[in-house]
Amino acid sequence: MTQKLLLLAASLAVLAAAPAWANDRYAQRPPVIVDSSLTQPWINQLGGGGVRPAIYAPPRRVTGNQMGYYAPPQPRQQANSYRQPAARVERDGGALPGVYGAPQAAPRQAPVQQAAIRPNTPTGRMDPQFLPQTVSYETKEKAGTIVIDTNSRFLYLVQGNGQAMRYGVGVGKPGFEWAGEHRITRKAEWPTWHPPKEMVAREAAKGHFLPASMEGGPENPLGARAMYLGSTLYRIHGTNAPWTIGSAVSSGCIRMRNEDVTDLYSRVDVGTRVIVQ
Repeated sequence: MTQKLLLLAASLAVLAAAPAWANDRYAQRPPVIVDSSLTQPWINQLGGGGVRPAIYAPPRRVTGNQMGYYAPPQPRQQANSYRQPAARVERDGGALPGVYGAPQAAPRQAPVQQAAIRPNTPTGRMDPQFLPQTVSYETKEKAGTIVIDTNSRFLYLVQGNGQAMRYGVGVGKPGFEWAGEHRITRKAEWPTWHPPKEMVAREAAKGHFLPASMEGGPENPLGARAMYLGSTLYRIHGTNAPWTIGSAVSSGCIRMRNEDVTDLYSRVDVGTRVIVQ
């Protein structure tokens, strides 16, 4: 009898506890507490705290022997669009495969042009080195001799004592270079220009028609002064295009700025020896 009473009491206890288990899912649970080190970056982002979550930080730039260049996100390309080849970056003098979108290395500078090598065409302005000046000049030629260095585009008027007056000049273009020794046979101020027949025919073939002659003046290609060399058609003369000084653009004549040829004209006489080299 006692055992039956104990079993009945246990059954009643089980039945009384069952409703409590069914209602547990609706009971109010205690709040979940999250560590502030995990939540603070997100709270700062939403509240304008100025701190972005670490997940948005760009990849760290790697230095040293590792190649870790950060490539910013590229816009999505269309299926038929052309993708540029990957850039190449220079490091320690060697070429390494670059990352698409990485900044390219600065271009290497071109080698400096030698002073004795001059362009064949004018650059639009005259280099200041071609302005007249007194320079040291060792030569066996007598004072008063004119020496023209067509390679460096300088005319030297020998003064003796290891010095010379140096002027910048324009010289014959490719195919019209020449060298030799002559003397000044005539001098003229604001000379009249008579284009040679060969020049007239050559320019006519290009569609340029030259006049039979042109009186002296600022527009005249011979400029302010002319010094004729021997019995040739060559002259040392001025120009109406001073920006061509220092270039190889003439048909063989030696051209100077009007200011410079006027100065040289006043320093030399008919009979002066001229060496073109």
